[in-house]
Amino acid sequence: MLGINSFIAALMPFFPKWFVRPFAKPYVAGETLDEAIEIVRQLNADGFAATMDILGEFVESKDEANEIKDAYTQVIQCIAENDLDSTISVKLTHLGLGMDDALGEAHMMALADVGKDNNVGVTIDMENSPYTTQTFEIYKRALAVHDRMGTVIQAYLFRSLDDIKHLDAPLLNLRICKGIYKESPDIAIQERTAINDNYVEMTKALLNGSGYACLATHDLSLIDRLEALIESENIPSDRFEFQVLYGVPMGNRLEELKAKGYKVRVYVPFGEAWFEYSVRRLKENPKIISYVMGNWFKKLSVHLFES
Repeated sequence: MLGINSFIAALMPFFPKWFVRPFAKPYVAGETLDEAIEIVRQLNADGFAATMDILGEFVESKDEANEIKDAYTQVIQCIAENDLDSTISVKLTHLGLGMDDALGEAHMMALADVGKDNNVGVTIDMENSPYTTQTFEIYKRALAVHDRMGTVIQAYLFRSLDDIKHLDAPLLNLRICKGIYKESPDIAIQERTAINDNYVEMTKALLNGSGYACLATHDLSLIDRLEALIESENIPSDRFEFQVLYGVPMGNRLEELKAKGYKVRVYVPFGEAWFEYSVRRLKENPKIISYVMGNWFKKLSVHLFES
């Protein structure tokens, strides 16, 4: 069944959006800010924190970059006005980096100012390796403006353990993820077990320093190892949190983490660029196709029975 799901997932980019939308719905918190705010409000009511992300990257014009900066400004203000437990997550290329580097950085600094004025945290998402060093440099400059800035580091890059040591500081807020971009074996670990091993070593380095660790993964075996590390080292719960993507099935694990007193933050993506994001998620987790198709057949059976 998984092979069939993977085959369908590979074909998803070629299907019309109306066909993909039911498969995308579990992963995306709507197309509008209002829809996403309602999702975050419910997550908060259930005891989870959130981070909100406007889907998209690599803008093609200054006008588009300006629109994204303004849209994120509105998200920050809306989080503050609704007293939500949420930060925002931003890709620098979505603000213009790569097209106009000075503009992209200026937009990021402007959002740092807005975040400071509204006491809302701002995380700079990490992109592929050409932007790694630049992202860290912009992060450090933005951190001088707003002390609730964060950024992301990828466990599959060989350089990442050294980067943690260089970034270490009391205000460091670092999300560790495995990494999703296809990178050369010259710069990136390719084997899953080795990536997980490096992830654990990076977590140790971060927690042995003075920063705050955001442990972003859906890998249950890796979460087991991280929990064992936290318990063996007696790490205080205010030094770390777990992070997951909205809609990714985790069984009861999130509730279990929360019951232990650990903070759990859900990454909430929304916006008009839902199609490309959802196709990527479906390729990473083809099992969602079975869930959706199963629901379709259940609804069809009920309809036929009641007809």
